[in-house]
Amino acid sequence: MSDYRSLKAVDPEVHQAIADERARQNLGLELIASENFVSRAVLEAAGSVMTNKYAEGYPGRRYYGGCEFVDVVERLAIERARQLFGAEHVNVQPHSGTSANMAVYFGFLKPGDKLMGMDLSSGGHLTHGHRLSYSGRDFRVVAYGVDREMETIDYDQAERLALEERPKLIICGASAYSRVIDFARFRAIADQVGALLMADIAHIAGLVAAGVHPSPIPHCDFVTTTTHKTLRGPRAGMVMCREPFAKDLDRAVFPGIQGGPLMHIVAAKAVALKEALTPEFRAYQQQIVANARALAARLAGHGLRIVSGGTDNHLFLVDVTKAGSTGKVAEKSLEAAGITVNKNTIPYDPNPPLVASGVRIGTPALTTRGMREPEMDQVGDFIAEVLRAPDDAAVHEGVRAKVRALCERFPLYDPLM
Repeated sequence: MSDYRSLKAVDPEVHQAIADERARQNLGLELIASENFVSRAVLEAAGSVMTNKYAEGYPGRRYYGGCEFVDVVERLAIERARQLFGAEHVNVQPHSGTSANMAVYFGFLKPGDKLMGMDLSSGGHLTHGHRLSYSGRDFRVVAYGVDREMETIDYDQAERLALEERPKLIICGASAYSRVIDFARFRAIADQVGALLMADIAHIAGLVAAGVHPSPIPHCDFVTTTTHKTLRGPRAGMVMCREPFAKDLDRAVFPGIQGGPLMHIVAAKAVALKEALTPEFRAYQQQIVANARALAARLAGHGLRIVSGGTDNHLFLVDVTKAGSTGKVAEKSLEAAGITVNKNTIPYDPNPPLVASGVRIGTPALTTRGMREPEMDQVGDFIAEVLRAPDDAAVHEGVRAKVRALCERFPLYDPLM
């Protein structure tokens, strides 16, 4: 018989860890650009009984019985994503952005084929061809980067490399890049060499959906994304493509790289996509960008160097070497003060990734809490105060108290959640 006792009764250690994490989220400033806070409705769907259901296959074509209700939520997720992004075909089953990218690579490339993606140190992602990722292990990789002086994508370099190397697939999109991406320029480059074009919009999907960043849909054969960053859904992935690629893409996801989909997460994606279709979501995305620009300007006012001079989206990189620090030290000292960021390489970084010369800062999570430009000024002051004294425990405690007071003005989840 099923055990219907509470989590606290069954496993007090896990219950306590979850309670502690809830408190950390409530009372700290979350500035990791890839993190966000979902709504109560998304949480409810993600924690629903749909976690119990196996549903290998696709709506109307399952390998298991009893799928009539999971078919409803998957169809809703697909149709809402198509409406939101204007996509011809959508697969909502990928478990993550990494598996979304894998579906495209394994569905349309052969091992040893050549792909071209953004270099990790310039702002790209591990799955865009890094040697430690399957993408760099199983395929031959050509990497483009950013201009050393401007720190923006060097489209001329990308074009030269494409003409010289003739990749089969070109990837545009980034994990730590703060400027608008010219998808049309990448399309023109891909057309010159007969390459397929894939945009990875894991970070900017919410901005694209709201019209705050240009859409790759008119220009790209494939568009991959996570659903949990600016899109503010559950931790998962999604792939969109042109209709001629639909059948092969679906086969690449299942049975190519995955078995049964996580139907509780697909349900949560459907809820998040419905939320993203509202006017309130568009206003939220606009505020994310306004907050990022305000926070970057405030930190620049404290003498910190912002990579590329600013931001057009939800994130930016701070070069902490001018403060006599490293990304590793800055991350730890800010965490001690209740501010969560992640260390990150900056373009042409002399330090290895686990040390790094910068930190990556994003505003989606703070914007979800309702914070606006005045609060960004306060947050910028907190960050600067800590970076001026990274080893001073008294400074950390003082800033942590101010962080807590600010967070209490913008409550996140009540204790029952």
